[in-house]
Amino acid sequence: MTPSGAQPDGFNDLVHAPTRLSLMSLLAPTEWTEFAYLRDTLHLSDSALSKQLTILQHAGYVHVQRERHGASRRVTASLTPLGRRAFTDHVAALRALLDLH
Repeated sequence: MTPSGAQPDGFNDLVHAPTRLSLMSLLAPTEWTEFAYLRDTLHLSDSALSKQLTILQHAGYVHVQRERHGASRRVTASLTPLGRRAFTDHVAALRALLDLH
């Protein structure tokens, strides 16, 4: 909290949830990231990761791409420009909070 008790500009409750913050931090430095990499790195089940991606997708923060190659399926995710902005603004807000202490 800031001295006035308000959250700093850019703080985003949707992004702040620990799993979504971790997910967005993995997506931020990449153009596209494999679903399996995200799942394994975050130690999530397929359904838990899908749920978090869907929440971010509905907010316009993530784009999920599904491709079929014969019998196999490849799923990748990326931050949208809006998602990238929300993430960088949220990180800046967290830094502002840390600078208060």
